[in-house]
Amino acid sequence: MSQAILTISSRNYSSWCLRGWLLCKMAGLDIVEKVVPTDDPSVRAELLMLSPSFLVPCLEHDGVTVWDTMAIAGYLNEVFPDAGLLPKDRADRALCRSISGEMHQGFFNLRSALPMNLRAHHPGFRVWQGARHDIERITTLWRDCLGRFGGPFLFGDKPNMADAMFAPVCSRFHTYDVQLDPACAAYVKTIRHWPPMVAWAKAAQAEPDNFKELDAEF
Repeated sequence: MSQAILTISSRNYSSWCLRGWLLCKMAGLDIVEKVVPTDDPSVRAELLMLSPSFLVPCLEHDGVTVWDTMAIAGYLNEVFPDAGLLPKDRADRALCRSISGEMHQGFFNLRSALPMNLRAHHPGFRVWQGARHDIERITTLWRDCLGRFGGPFLFGDKPNMADAMFAPVCSRFHTYDVQLDPACAAYVKTIRHWPPMVAWAKAAQAEPDNFKELDAEF
């Protein structure tokens, strides 16, 4: 079997690449990372939140090419069913898919107001009203899951697909100093100290700073 390849772009700015990479790590898939230059017009447009890119993340494995983070998650769950990307219980799987899908398809105000930037930190940042609604919805989902399954991850003591989907949100909440209730603050801390997340953030620190546009407004 040929080695799996995950095509990614910026570690510092790309929330979708982070999600795809975390899913591969949770599945236990040994991957080679192929980095697309951030001056590629399609990739740059995505990172600047102008239009979606279908170049990243993209997984090539065992003769199969799959892109889009939710598609990658579904594929990995099929190939590695014992990895725990989805809960074993049918109702819990439905909930996990639902909140992951909501993250995948929504929260556009949050994305534009609080762009992904792992290297930045803005204490006392003022979050505009449109993004506050998204924050309230996300924290409601988190509190529900943490209360149901006991934490420290959304579905109990092990991370799954939902945690990969919300991991970039945790980084955004830290970057922009979003004030959270104790349960949600503890969850953000759990994700930020999760070893794969630590490894990704460390790599992001060494990445060239090619997107002054994402820092200029703050």
